[in-house]
Amino acid sequence: MLAKLLFLGFITSTLVQLAYWWGLFSKLAFYKNPSEPSKTPINTDQIEEKPVSIVICARNEAENLTKFLPRILSQNYRLYEVIVVNDNSDDTTEEVLIQLSINCPYLRIINIHNKYEFDSQVGKKKVLAEGIDAARHNVLLLTDADCEVASKVWLRKMQGSLQGDKQIVLGYSPYIRYPGCLNLFIRYEAVYTAVQYFSFALAKMPYMGVGRNLAYHKHLYELAGGFKKHEHIASGDDDLFINQVSTQKNVTINIDSDSFTYSEPKRSWKAYFRQKARHMTTGREYQTQHILLLGLLSATHFGHYFLGGLLLMTQYSVNVVIILYLIRMISLIILYGKILKQLRDPSMLIWIPILDAAFIIYYVVFAPFLMTGKRNQWT
Repeated sequence: MLAKLLFLGFITSTLVQLAYWWGLFSKLAFYKNPSEPSKTPINTDQIEEKPVSIVICARNEAENLTKFLPRILSQNYRLYEVIVVNDNSDDTTEEVLIQLSINCPYLRIINIHNKYEFDSQVGKKKVLAEGIDAARHNVLLLTDADCEVASKVWLRKMQGSLQGDKQIVLGYSPYIRYPGCLNLFIRYEAVYTAVQYFSFALAKMPYMGVGRNLAYHKHLYELAGGFKKHEHIASGDDDLFINQVSTQKNVTINIDSDSFTYSEPKRSWKAYFRQKARHMTTGREYQTQHILLLGLLSATHFGHYFLGGLLLMTQYSVNVVIILYLIRMISLIILYGKILKQLRDPSMLIWIPILDAAFIIYYVVFAPFLMTGKRNQWT
C-alpha cells in the first residue's frame, strides 16, 4: 500500500513538473526578443530617450566602483544621471566617487553617515529610498555597485522597453563565470530563478525582479508609498516591491544580451549561504497565488527525485520510474537548450541533469529560512 502511494505521488509530481515546463517555462524558451541586436539594429530615431535616473547603493564598494562605475558613466545616452548612495562606508568609497565625479557632473553622490546607526530594521530599502527620493527623472534604473553592465547601450535597451503601458522592465543579471562547483551552482540557481520570474511575467503573472537590473517609473513607486508596506523586512526592495505593484499589463522583460548586468558571485559556500538565507525570508510575503504556484513547483521538483529514489530502492515499478525520469529530463534538456542560448550560457547545458537533481538539497537547506528566517542586514 505504501509503495502504491509513493508511486502515485511520483507520477503526480512528474506530471505537474512537465506541466510547468511545457505549459509555462516554454514561454521563455520560445520567446522572440523584440530588441535582439542581430535582427534589429539600434536606431536612435525609433527609441524615445526619456531622461533616466540610475540609482546604486554602495557600502564599502571602492574597488567595485572603480572597476564598474566608469562604464555606467559612459553610456551612449543623451540625458541621464547616476545617483550613488554611499551607506556608511569605512573604506575609500567616498574618495573614489569624488574622483569620478570630477569629469562627470551627472554623477550625484549621497553620503549617509551613521544616519541609521541605531535602526535594527534598516536593511537596503531605506538606503535605496534615499536615492529614489533624490532622483530627478521619472524613469528609474537600478543596479548594484558590484555589477558590470554588458554594453554602452545597456541604459538605452532597458529604458527602450518602457513603451506604452509598460511601467516595469525585468532585466537579467547573470553571475560572472569562474572555475569551480560553487560558481557553477550559483550561475545555475540564477538561471533557474530567471526562468521562473521571466516565464511568470510572460504568462501575465509577474511576481518579482532582481535589483541588479530593474527599471520602473518613479510615480509607480510613489503611488505604492515606496517600500512602506514591507519596510519591516530588510530585503525585498526588488522582489517584494515588484510583487506589490506589478499587474498583468504593466510588466515586460528584456533579455537582449546588451541589456545584461554581470554580477560578482560569492566565492565561498558560507558567504553564499548567508546571502541566500537573507533572500529566502521574503518569499513568504508574496501574494498568495504566487506562494502557492512557487510552492507547488518546488514540492513537485523535490517529490520527483525523492519519491523516485525511494521507488528505485524498493524496486517498485522501476521501468516506469526510469521512463518518466527520462521524459522529464529530455524535456528539460530541450527547453534549457533554448533558454540557455537566450541567456548566453549554453555551456551549462551538459550539467543540467546533475544540477537539477542537486537542487533538491537547496530546498532542504533553505526551506527553514523561507518559513521562519529573519535577517536585518543588506550586506
